Amino acid sequence: MNDSSLALQHSIQQSLQDIAAQMGQPLNDGAAALLYQESCELLSRISYEALTLARVAGTLLVYQMQKVEAEELTWFRSQVQQCANDEEVEELIESIHRTDAL
Repeated sequence: MNDSSLALQHSIQQSLQDIAAQMGQPLNDGAAALLYQESCELLSRISYEALTLARVAGTLLVYQMQKVEAEELTWFRSQVQQCANDEEVEELIESIHRTDAL
């Protein structure tokens, strides 16, 4: 892993920990690293931007903190894996946020 990859990983993990703290549920380094790694794995078969990676990790964090049904988390993971590019991933995440707001 090069320096820029390590910096990105650290930045995303720190953001996850900051979000978790704001939600009143602190997140340790290990849990943040697992969310980052899972996000990388979900996106591994497509080319993606750092923001997309961060948004997937953030969505996984929110699902984890809200203790959503296992089926819903499985659905999200499978949807991300079916996306052909990062634009489709972004659209998926946007559609989830619109649905949640209704």
